[in-house]
Amino acid sequence: MSGHKCSYPWDLQDRYAQDKSVVNKMQQKYWETKQAFIKATGKKEDEHVVASDADLDAKLELFHSIQRTCLDLSKAIVLYQKRICFLSQEENELGKFLRSQGFQDKTRAGKMMQATGKALCFSSQQRLALRNPLCRFHQEVETFRHRAISDTWLTVNRMEQCRTEYRGALLWMKDVSQELDPDLYKQMEKFRKVQTQVRLAKKNFDKLKMDVCQKVDLLGASRCNLLSHMLATYQLAWDQWQGPRNLKVLTKMTCCC
Repeated sequence: MSGHKCSYPWDLQDRYAQDKSVVNKMQQKYWETKQAFIKATGKKEDEHVVASDADLDAKLELFHSIQRTCLDLSKAIVLYQKRICFLSQEENELGKFLRSQGFQDKTRAGKMMQATGKALCFSSQQRLALRNPLCRFHQEVETFRHRAISDTWLTVNRMEQCRTEYRGALLWMKDVSQELDPDLYKQMEKFRKVQTQVRLAKKNFDKLKMDVCQKVDLLGASRCNLLSHMLATYQLAWDQWQGPRNLKVLTKMTCCC
């Protein structure tokens, strides 16, 4: 008898956490699916559970705003580059036309057309210089979208999956607690099993919730730095195009007539 060892359920939580029975998996999946259905159909959820995620939902709204506006910015830059190229081409063609007509006209009007045409050709070439910072700007925005935003998006998806699992587990526990009889051992054991499932789901959800909030904050700061740097580079190119040096050259050209 002295050699006989009795086994006691010292750690019920570990035992419940490792419960991989088919029935348990089916029950868990059922409540996860029910929670996903509630979210998809827009049915009202527990207001206290929803309120507890208010800070997370605010971060998600900011993330989707960054995601949407960066895509719009990328499209706008591409369109702007096309417009610059088209305008420069038209301006250059007009300049060539005026110069060719000016050579044929020996009057003062001919000299004015030559000077104006030369100024337009010069302006079209200077305008194209704006494409270099714009191309760089577009590359940086696309890199930001495909790396930083995509990485955050993956974390958000994992978090949403864990949130569905957690809220599904809460629904499961609520359903079990409504039929709970403390005097019945099987019902208490089932409640403890579901309670442990809720704790594990909440632990996973809280970790990813923190990761999402931190990544969104970092994403917002990175976007500000990106825009600040690239817009400063574009502003410099714009100032050089519209600056005193080019204005002086254009004035000299037009005054030659």
